[in-house]
Amino acid sequence: MTTHPSIEHHPDLAEMRTRFERVTSTPAAQGVEALALITGLYLAASPWIAGFSTLTPLAVNNLITGLAFCLCMSGLGSAYERTHAMAWTAVALGAWTIIAPWVIAGEMDTTRTVVNNVITGAVALCLGLAMAGMANRRDTRA
Repeated sequence: MTTHPSIEHHPDLAEMRTRFERVTSTPAAQGVEALALITGLYLAASPWIAGFSTLTPLAVNNLITGLAFCLCMSGLGSAYERTHAMAWTAVALGAWTIIAPWVIAGEMDTTRTVVNNVITGAVALCLGLAMAGMANRRDTRA
């Protein structure tokens, strides 16, 4: 019986983890993560901030989507090498936020809800794309 070295000790994996750590420790990556957390918290609270909490289906949707966005983006800075695929989930959540007022059953597409969700969703989508793009970023400090 032959034993194979653990994949955890593979030199390519160690180099990839080091590169991800360098990229996510940059001010740009930390700024994207901070803005993403603020965006997710705003999305969760937006029905009460923007004044459409009486539209219960959309209010619950925004609360759940905002918290999910926060959870997706919060682990990226500290463990990006294991969680970078979740940035694509954040992109999907941003896209969902944009179309939610028209897709959710009922009359959810008021001016207030559309403006709120389109702007917040576009910001979330862009931040998710920025974080997903960090994986391909080349660190010039090396």
